[in-house]
Amino acid sequence: MADNRIFIFDTTLRDGEQVPGCKLNANEKIELALKLEELGVDILEAGFPISSPGDFKSVQEIANVIKNATVCALTRAVQKDIEVAAEAIKNAKRARIHTGIGVSDYHIKGKFNSNREDILKRAVQCIKWARNYTDDIEFFGEDSGRADNEYLARVIEAVIAAGATTVNIPDTTGYCLPHQYGEKIAYLANNVPNIDKAVISCHCHNDLGLATANSIAGIMNGARQIECTINGLGERAGNTALEEVVMIIRQHSSLGFYTNINAKMLNPMSRLVSDTMRMPVQPNKAIVGANAFSHSSGIHQDGFLKDALNYEIINPEEVGAEMSKIVLTARSGRSALAHRFSKLGYQFDRNGIDVLYERFLKVADQKKEVVEEDLHKLAKEYQPVPVQ
Repeated sequence: MADNRIFIFDTTLRDGEQVPGCKLNANEKIELALKLEELGVDILEAGFPISSPGDFKSVQEIANVIKNATVCALTRAVQKDIEVAAEAIKNAKRARIHTGIGVSDYHIKGKFNSNREDILKRAVQCIKWARNYTDDIEFFGEDSGRADNEYLARVIEAVIAAGATTVNIPDTTGYCLPHQYGEKIAYLANNVPNIDKAVISCHCHNDLGLATANSIAGIMNGARQIECTINGLGERAGNTALEEVVMIIRQHSSLGFYTNINAKMLNPMSRLVSDTMRMPVQPNKAIVGANAFSHSSGIHQDGFLKDALNYEIINPEEVGAEMSKIVLTARSGRSALAHRFSKLGYQFDRNGIDVLYERFLKVADQKKEVVEEDLHKLAKEYQPVPVQ
């Protein structure tokens, strides 16, 4: 594999669906799965088959229709889970079992009432079970973000020796700072003797708003897979947003990485997921929010109209968004007003704009946004003073 390629592991249909109110039926899952494959995701986590008959069926049907992406099913470190997952994805052209167990002392003691040695044995055992069904096995060490690095390295070495081909290092609670998560990945890259036999994967949560930053820190320190969701959907505050990491990698070419994602599909995909999962996208969301390419400050509008690069580092067309917008508010300036009038077919000289601007401000102080109807009215009411 190319060392500078970042594999995109999409978990919108699994972790994203865990958001309250975002439950999908089988047909909706299949529709989104096909679109995610078209988008270019490398691995598609279709669901958690043991969790319900409906989820089993959805994963099974997705496995039947996906042609290019790897179809992945999640399990716990439980033999029955793995057997059911294997059955669900048995018809996939490329099948992956994603299995694992908690590796932080919080989970070892508080969740499993166990000890480190027992958890290590269970981690190895789940990989051995999964190997009965596929050679593509991903291990997750839940709560790796808070796990002791030395112990985590022991677990990772053992599961790779048992047959894991991808090792997922989740910051399950979104606790890590970027430098801490990056150092954790670097520690594993430098201290696990057989790490070259597996791909390191980042699965970061957004509890402190750091999921994207942590994922980028991860790939800068040796990870080559990012687990993410459209619109950053996911448990609690969400997961790493696919659209964010993809565009960071594209914009910062100096990092030397690339993905196979078709960036022009990002905004249409965002809208489809939002509509299907009935989860609105916040207007100020990076890349795909309604305001991502809108300008309302007078200073910003003037700079943007002179050269879009002054305030936009991404061309909206590059990510499938509508053209940039000049939104007229009480903070807007004369250049923005003249621009919007021009778009509507009105041409005024500098004196005319000065007069209209004063009238515009009176309207703008009464409204959140001055719209086309208001501009038409201002233009029709404007009577220029004859030159004496």
